[in-house]
Amino acid sequence: MVPGQASSIRNQNGNRKKETIMANTKSNLAAQVRQFLTGARKHFPNGSQTLQIGGVTSTVTGLTAILQSFVDNRDAVEASKAATTAKLQAEQAQAPAQLAVFRAFEAVVRGTFGPSADVLADFGFEPPKARATRTAEEKAVSAAKSAATRVARGTRGKNQKKSIKGSIEAKLVVTSVTTSPVSPPVAAPAPATSAAAPPPHTA
Repeated sequence: MVPGQASSIRNQNGNRKKETIMANTKSNLAAQVRQFLTGARKHFPNGSQTLQIGGVTSTVTGLTAILQSFVDNRDAVEASKAATTAKLQAEQAQAPAQLAVFRAFEAVVRGTFGPSADVLADFGFEPPKARATRTAEEKAVSAAKSAATRVARGTRGKNQKKSIKGSIEAKLVVTSVTTSPVSPPVAAPAPATSAAAPPPHTA
């Protein structure tokens, strides 16, 4: 884990803890205010009675309405949180089956319409990518690297072999072969013939 990620995680955890503490504090305050309202209605039964609160004259009814609003807001927040939790649980339970239907339907669409880019785009899909054809040089390099990997792993244990990769530098060199024109065969010279012997001399 990089330092930046660790710092981010700590900040997120710290924020969640603060939110939890704040929620608990507000819930505790809401409980206190709710109990305070019970006492106020019991001991100040006359809602029209005026009281000096913070330098402002207010009726008991006005004061209790403000406090009741705080309690109602907190209750609404708690109810919303409970509803959100229930919706998240429902989503987690139902999503696998729903996504399985989606993937199966996608397979039917692709099988029906093939790689047609226009039709697939209507469904929000991309056409399958064409498989790249490797050159002879790339195949030769791949084969040589596989052979080097097997050699490098040959003297290691099973677990050690997995962490070893062969390393080579290979390049396929294609040399063009040029052929010289074939010269016509040269006829061998005929063997020399000996001169005819002169006729015998007669007296």
